[in-house]
Amino acid sequence: MKEVEKFTDEQIADYLGQLDGWEYVDGAIETTFEFKDFKEAFSVMTRIAFECEAQSHHPDWSNVYNTLNIRLNTHDANGVTEKDFVLARTIEDIIESEF
Repeated sequence: MKEVEKFTDEQIADYLGQLDGWEYVDGAIETTFEFKDFKEAFSVMTRIAFECEAQSHHPDWSNVYNTLNIRLNTHDANGVTEKDFVLARTIEDIIESEF
């Protein structure tokens, strides 16, 4: 298996410029989405979960009623990598296609 390369703070900042609402906090990129209700939030989480499996990359996330918090980092690299930004863009696409 190919080793993934941990991004520098500068690389992370550059990539974050391509995403709306994501921040670099404590070694991960994170964001929060708010939905109409729990059912809508959970529906989107389910769609995201299938993409996570397809990419073999899984977020640290939490859901309280209509709010979804997502944190991405690559545990194998002990930091943020290209995999995190690929998944973040996929999540953005899912959110945009839903609303």
